[in-house]
Amino acid sequence: MTPDANSGRRYADKLVKVHTLEGHETWVLIHVEVQGEPEDAFAQRMYTYQYRLRDRYGVDVVSLAVLADTSPGFRPAAFNYDRWGCALQYRFPMSKLIDFESNWEALEQSANVFALVVMAQLKAKRVKDGVARKDAKVAIIRLMYERGYSKQQILELFNVIDWMIQLPSSLNEAFLNTIYAIEEDKNMPYINTAERVGLEKGELIGIQKGRVEGRMEGRMEGRLETMRETALGLLELKFGELPDWATEMISQADTTKLDAWTRGVLTAESLEALLGNH
Repeated sequence: MTPDANSGRRYADKLVKVHTLEGHETWVLIHVEVQGEPEDAFAQRMYTYQYRLRDRYGVDVVSLAVLADTSPGFRPAAFNYDRWGCALQYRFPMSKLIDFESNWEALEQSANVFALVVMAQLKAKRVKDGVARKDAKVAIIRLMYERGYSKQQILELFNVIDWMIQLPSSLNEAFLNTIYAIEEDKNMPYINTAERVGLEKGELIGIQKGRVEGRMEGRMEGRLETMRETALGLLELKFGELPDWATEMISQADTTKLDAWTRGVLTAESLEALLGNH
């Protein structure tokens, strides 16, 4: 948004153009901002996005803040000032993910795919013990299989949940064995892609599936390519169309850098700050 502004580039997390169901043509911008950690200037930044977007496009802008942190007191929903008779009050709707914890059963029973994503985010933030994280991750994925989603939805959700709830490498084999058992029970042999998800720092997890050493290199390359595709997708969602230099960096990055970038994308202020000097 307005890259030539004095305060530098500003990137909205997600900006969507939608049309109403009425007979005449109209459109509105819906701005969704996901915030992973408390930030003192968050409300002011929301206002900055609001007025820049409205100035650039000249249409109504509806902003929504999704707060994914675990701080109960961090609930920004307005920015205002009043000086010498000149006043401004800007309000925006806010959704705090930890509020869903008090109604966990509703998340478990919801058919909305994003209920699983919210559950995964809450467990990733709250549960630190490795075994407990594995059990929570398995429980969420088991729900995924029970909801009648398509194969493509299951594969995409599995990758998102697997990325959000990281496990110690020592538990990956047990996790994959459990997933394979769920698939056999449900007659849904979808997550053979877990073989490529199960790479941790260049080591292949789940050798019990009968893979031989001669195939390890190919699988590692497949995992690396998957990580690059994931990084590209997340960065494009956050920052929009990527410049050539950013695409080039991602295409040459190793697993360590790709993992760091995908973990940091939620809270990064700019593409330059996330990827570093180019």
